[in-house]
Amino acid sequence: MLNPMTKILVVEDDNAQLQLVLTILRTNGLEAIGASNGVDGAEMAKSYLPDLIISDIHMDRGGGYDLLASLRNDLRTASIPVIIMTAMAEKEGFRKSMEMGADDFLPKPFSPSVLLAAVNLRLQKHRLLMQKANQKLEELRKAMTFAIPHELQTPLNGILGYSDIVRKQHEDLETSEIAWMSERIYKNAKRLQRHLENYLLFAQLELKQTEFLTSAAHAETKDVDTMVDYVANDRAQEYGRVGDLQMNLGKGSVAITPNYFAKITSEVVDNALKFSKTGSPVFISAEDAKDGYFLTVTDRGRGMTTEQIKSIGAYVQFDRTIYEQQGLGLGLVVSKRLANLYGGDLFIQSEMNVGTTVRVKLPQAL
Repeated sequence: MLNPMTKILVVEDDNAQLQLVLTILRTNGLEAIGASNGVDGAEMAKSYLPDLIISDIHMDRGGGYDLLASLRNDLRTASIPVIIMTAMAEKEGFRKSMEMGADDFLPKPFSPSVLLAAVNLRLQKHRLLMQKANQKLEELRKAMTFAIPHELQTPLNGILGYSDIVRKQHEDLETSEIAWMSERIYKNAKRLQRHLENYLLFAQLELKQTEFLTSAAHAETKDVDTMVDYVANDRAQEYGRVGDLQMNLGKGSVAITPNYFAKITSEVVDNALKFSKTGSPVFISAEDAKDGYFLTVTDRGRGMTTEQIKSIGAYVQFDRTIYEQQGLGLGLVVSKRLANLYGGDLFIQSEMNVGTTVRVKLPQAL
């Protein structure tokens, strides 16, 4: 059943064909307007914001391919479904249309029933996609509502508390006391910064997964062993545990940007340091294998059950009432999403009261 509130834009330079399609749509209770070329169609789409666009390919002024490019490069129209109609019999037009972002293909000539069936099917699929997107947004909103206030408030309270003491009592404090409080202020600020970075990156990955990487094919990080060594020592210094690191790092390069490789490494190492005791070893290995480059981090911490590993996700923190956990629960999730986007993956093996191994697989740079 077609919704009479549905708005459809038809772009066709053959006026007889344009009027025929508009008549079919309007006769069936749909709101439809037309444009005679791709240039006008793109402008009308931005102001009219239709629920669906039906467009010809070959037009004198701005063809269907130009229209698709304009629509997909504008945030206002990027998600509007597009049905391409054309008299082209060869598969080339279908393939190119799909590559440029078309959602369906309607060969001419077509009957009213075929047109309406295509319109109905595409609108139903789009509604389902929007429902799923809205559900994901609602889940994200609820998760942030419960988790973020506490996790951001904790370090913020530390910053405000220590700075207030220094501000009001600096004349009565020893230099060593001021230095110690300054160090606590700095560490809380760094912790707050890390929470915000993870939150923003996670939100970006969740909401723009299909648009996130525009140049992934050209991404590369060289001398990964050097970067792993630097990032791991940086995180260990934060915990006062440089002596706990045991590293075996092989040379190689990976097909991911340096900043995101560093992010993955930082979060995986941080997870091992966070959930294991000072004085227990943290093993870090990196090796170039036939099927990819592998970064493996193993700790001797409290570990996780199989059920907890399966349930791991954004803002999920296990046994919060038993163990004090610092972080939004996003570190491994963000790392896995980044690895996936670049063609890699992240795997977790863990046993309660024994420890956890996180293994990251990334494609090698060509």
